[in-house]
Amino acid sequence: MGQLQQVERYIQEGDVDALGRLIDQLNESTDFDLLYEAAGLLADYGFMGEADRIYETLLLHLPDEAQLKIDRASTLLELGEEDEALLLLTDVGPDDEEYVQALLALADYYQMSGMAEAALAKIKEAHALAPDEPVIRFAYAELLLDSGKYGEAVRLYLDLHEETDEIGGISILSRLAETYSAGAAYEEAIPYYEEMLQEQVLPDTLFGAAFAYFQSGNAERAVAHLTDLIDMDPDYFSAYMLAGQSLSVIGEDRKAYELFKDGIRRDEFDKELQLAAGKSALKLGLADEAEEHLHEALALDPEYMEALITLASLHNEREEDIKLFELLSDTKDEWDDHPLLNAFLAYAYEREEQYDDAYVSYSKAYVGMKEDHGFLESFAKFLLEEGKRDEALVIVKELVTIIPENEYWRAYLEAQNDEEV
Repeated sequence: MGQLQQVERYIQEGDVDALGRLIDQLNESTDFDLLYEAAGLLADYGFMGEADRIYETLLLHLPDEAQLKIDRASTLLELGEEDEALLLLTDVGPDDEEYVQALLALADYYQMSGMAEAALAKIKEAHALAPDEPVIRFAYAELLLDSGKYGEAVRLYLDLHEETDEIGGISILSRLAETYSAGAAYEEAIPYYEEMLQEQVLPDTLFGAAFAYFQSGNAERAVAHLTDLIDMDPDYFSAYMLAGQSLSVIGEDRKAYELFKDGIRRDEFDKELQLAAGKSALKLGLADEAEEHLHEALALDPEYMEALITLASLHNEREEDIKLFELLSDTKDEWDDHPLLNAFLAYAYEREEQYDDAYVSYSKAYVGMKEDHGFLESFAKFLLEEGKRDEALVIVKELVTIIPENEYWRAYLEAQNDEEV
C-alpha cells in the first residue's frame, strides 16, 4: 500500500497517532510530488495543521515556488494565521505565473475580513490581467454585488450568461435575478426568475419572483407565486408576511388577516407577523383582536416601537385612557422622548382633567411635532383654555404658516394683532 493510501486509511479510521507518525516519515522524504499530494489530501479532509506541516517542509526545500506559497497561505487562513498567510501571498509577485491566483486569494481574504475596497482592488487587478477568464469575471461580479455596485455586476453576469449557465455550481440566472432585485430593478429581474421557474420550481425562486412582482406593483402575480410557495413549503415563514401584504394591496383584507394568522400559527415568535396581524385586524374593525396581536408583539420585544405606537394609537382613538396610562407607564424607559406617544399621553391627561400633566406631555411632544397641524391645533386650544395666551399665540402663528387656508386661526391671529394695535 502506498503512503498516500495509508494517509487516507488512517484518516478514515481515525487513527491520529498512526497518521502523525506517517506525516513525520513523509517530512523526511525528498519526493516533493508525493509530499504535495499528501498535503492536498490532508487539507481536503480538514487536517489543516497536518497539511501545513508538510507545506512548510516543502517551502524549506522550494522557497521560490509560488504555488506552494498560495497553498500554504490558504491553509494558514483556515488555521487563523492571517498575518503569516498574507506575507506568503504578498510574496507572490507580478512576474510569477501564479500571480493572478494569489490576487484571487487575497481578494477572498479581504472580503471575509470586511475590507471590501481592498478586495475589489485585488480582483480588479486580476481581471485586468486575465479579462477573458470566466472564473475571474464571476469572482469580480460577486464582489461588485456584495459591494452594492449592481450595474457593474449585472454587466459581468450578462456577459457570463452568454457563455455558460453556471460557475462553481452557482446559476448565472439566479445571480442576474438577485442583482437586479438588489438594485431595485424589479421589472428587469422578473424574466430571470420566471426562466428559473421554468427550469426548476424552488421555494427561494418563488419567493424572489413574488417579491419582484410585489415591488413592481403586480400584487396579483405575487399572490399566485406565494400561494404555490406556501403549498410547497408551509414553513417558509417569510411567505406569509409578503402574501398578506400583497392581498391587502388588492383589497383582500380578510384573506390577508387569515394569512397573517396562519403565519403566526407556524411561528408564534415572529413579532412582525403579530404587528401585521394587528394592523390588519384594525382595518377590519376588529379592535379587540388587534389589541391582542399588538400585546403579543410587545411581549416578544418590549422595545418594538412600531407596535407600541400602534397600540397606543388604538387606545387613544378609543379614549381608553387607563389602558394608555398603563401601557406607557410600563414602557416609559423605551419611549420617554417620543413626540407622538407624548401627544397621545397629553390627549389622555386632558380628557382625564389632569391638566398639569397634560401640559408637560404637550410641551414634550411639541419639540418633535411642529409640522403636525392636528397636534398644534389641539395644543393651541389647550393653552387657550388654560389661560396661557402668549404660548398659544406662538403655536397659532405656526399654524397659520402651515395651513394659511384655515380661516379660524387666521381670524384669531388677526384679532390678536388688532388688540395689540
